[in-house]
Amino acid sequence: MHSKKILLVSIILVLSLVSIFGNAIAQSEDTTVITISLDGALTPSWLTYIERGLSNAENQNAELIILQINTPGGSIDLMNRIVQLIRSSRTPVVVYVAPNGAMAGSAGTIITLAGHLSAMAPQTTIGAASPVGGQGEDLGETIEKKEKEMLKATIRSLAQHRGEAAVALGEDTIENAKAVSVDEALKSGLIDFSAENIPDLLTQIDGSQVTINGEIKTIETSNAIEFELGMSFIEQLLQLLTNPNVLFLLLTIGVQAIFIELSNPGGWVAGFIGATCLILAIYGMGVLPVNWFGILFIILAFILFILEIKALTHGALSAAGALSFVIGSLVLFNTVKAPGFPKVSVPLVVITGIILTAGIVTVLSFAIKAMREPVKTGMESIIGKHGYVVSTIFPLGIIQVAGEQWGAISENEVMINEGESIEVTGKQGINLIVRKI
Repeated sequence: MHSKKILLVSIILVLSLVSIFGNAIAQSEDTTVITISLDGALTPSWLTYIERGLSNAENQNAELIILQINTPGGSIDLMNRIVQLIRSSRTPVVVYVAPNGAMAGSAGTIITLAGHLSAMAPQTTIGAASPVGGQGEDLGETIEKKEKEMLKATIRSLAQHRGEAAVALGEDTIENAKAVSVDEALKSGLIDFSAENIPDLLTQIDGSQVTINGEIKTIETSNAIEFELGMSFIEQLLQLLTNPNVLFLLLTIGVQAIFIELSNPGGWVAGFIGATCLILAIYGMGVLPVNWFGILFIILAFILFILEIKALTHGALSAAGALSFVIGSLVLFNTVKAPGFPKVSVPLVVITGIILTAGIVTVLSFAIKAMREPVKTGMESIIGKHGYVVSTIFPLGIIQVAGEQWGAISENEVMINEGESIEVTGKQGINLIVRKI
């Protein structure tokens, strides 16, 4: 009987060890997939974000990294640097155009093809990759031909393993700005998968083979654990500075703060805030395609605001300056022809222009009021200030006010004891008249 109990305990122990060992094996078979999301026009923050994602994927020995993109495109220089990062990655990179309704426009087309595998969500589009100028304008014939030939060569090198139909369609997106749907892209072989979402994508990818640094790798995602890597604070800030509405608000705050500093010199807070806002706005405008002609109107607005301080036209020049500022902002952001790039909100510009005018007029009213008040010096400047009694006032005493000691008499001949708080209400000869608070 005793031996049977020992046998039973032994069986239970073995089964427990097998279960634990089996779970350990299952957990060891789990693979990590890192995803990063990129939305909007190409910006320098994309580079640092992608580079950090690739570094994390390599350090964690991830099975692959998914770049989920939704972009109208961006500069060719940034595009080339992103393509180089992707192609030099030691971890397979899947470029996924998502969510539904997203696009991989212009430079986004070539970034999608740069992935070791490429996919698109339903109702997404890709293409329209013809090169344009920095403000969306047409290029000169010679420059356009050079840019197109370089981009088509890039397309051929990235899509040659996808077949002739894919290469032909890729070149057509460059030569004729052709754009296609996800179904058309999949049919031609321009992309590898059409996936509803990332779990669907991981299911379809499982077992696919890619070439990494000359070696064929089979991707296994059946037990994949997805890890989403978010943008850092600095990356989010730099990305935020590519929003025209944010840039417009920064310009407005910067101009208003500088105006306050000029109209009331001596402080530093307003000037510091204004300079910081303008520097951030200039950075954002250097990234986005903007019409720099609008800057002339903004400079004119700034000049009119300064003249208002000197001439004091009771708000006339301020109103003209605000109107010039509104026009300049609309020209700066909303006259660019680049497709897909965001525009500044017209209601936001108009409302902010009105607020800007009201703010400047308010600042001027205080400045004018201060200029019209008689200059107070000596005892006159002390009236209305608070202090305390140094020696008891009865009928005369000494008070401390504005950092100085003065002789004082009580307003109603009431004794005010040492240490009590007082307010200066007038003067009588060489003495101040005070009352107890």
